[in-house]
Amino acid sequence: MSLNSYDLVNNVMQGSSYSSSKKKVLIVDDVPKNIDLLKDILAEHYHVQVAKNGLSALKIVALSAPDIILLDIMMPGMSGFEVCEHLKSEASTKDIPVIFLTAATDMEHEIKGFDVGAVDFITKPISPMTTLSRVATHLQLAENDQNNKKIIKKRTKQLDQALESAVYMLGDIGHFNDTDTGVHMWRMADYSAALAKALGWSEEEVELLRLAAPMHDTGKVAIPHSILKSPNKLSEEEWEVMRTHTITGHRILCKSSSPLFKLAAEVALGHHEKWDGTGYPHGLKGDENPLSARIVGMADVYDALTMERCYKRSWSVEEALNYIEEASGSHFDPALVKVFFSIQEELKEIQEKWRLKESVSGE
Repeated sequence: MSLNSYDLVNNVMQGSSYSSSKKKVLIVDDVPKNIDLLKDILAEHYHVQVAKNGLSALKIVALSAPDIILLDIMMPGMSGFEVCEHLKSEASTKDIPVIFLTAATDMEHEIKGFDVGAVDFITKPISPMTTLSRVATHLQLAENDQNNKKIIKKRTKQLDQALESAVYMLGDIGHFNDTDTGVHMWRMADYSAALAKALGWSEEEVELLRLAAPMHDTGKVAIPHSILKSPNKLSEEEWEVMRTHTITGHRILCKSSSPLFKLAAEVALGHHEKWDGTGYPHGLKGDENPLSARIVGMADVYDALTMERCYKRSWSVEEALNYIEEASGSHFDPALVKVFFSIQEELKEIQEKWRLKESVSGE
């Protein structure tokens, strides 16, 4: 190896934090002289582990995961391709960079190697400079990748927190001049999520609905205080104004193209529709009204019945469920009513959870 070649390798090694931290390199090869050669090349800079076949390699990885693997392709029993496929299929090992060791230089082997997840190839006979350079480079790339993932995870968490805060604020806006409390919004959101989960929605869909549900009354921000806080029964003219909160909420929320706010807009528009078509604002009948709106509409009524207000006592769970059952086929989707009844115990648990939170917070 020329002096310039050594300088090149040393520059790569010095530019990496790996040379000083003794990262672990696993060598997997069934030929002892190849193992000895690689150990001689790498031992000064890395902690070297050795496996003579694929199964042994997987056992070592399970006990003490290396930072990079140099993996022979042609081995008796389990081939290097099979070992790599197994590593890439497991969440705990899929990010370990794998460099294949091979005497073959044909395109077919390269395509297969990259397809199963390798990051590079070292061709036999093994060159010390090439080996050191590629190991150092891919360790540094792996470290950079992990750092980037941490940054992305942190920023994603920050965005999620900001989004959740925005949902809280929009929910509060909808009830700012109303008699409903913040607890009502989040309790009925939990009821909605429980019903969606029982219907077989995915975890992601359930969580989207849990966040979308509290925004169902966003449009009430445009309703006059005199109507929202009226102690008397509303006149027909006042009811006409009140009903516009569904359209206003939809108009506000549909300005976003995000899945969450699109769902919230859908819920805001349809949560007062009824199964028999006598609801508002559009008199939708049956499944003309989106399932999300039907779910939130039922959860909203159930929570309103079971919460105490200045003009009514709180109904028991049994009383509220009886009401919903009587309204099956008229106000509510009969299929949803059936599923709602199947989660009675969960509904009680949600109610108790929020009762305790209210007592602690003093709301």
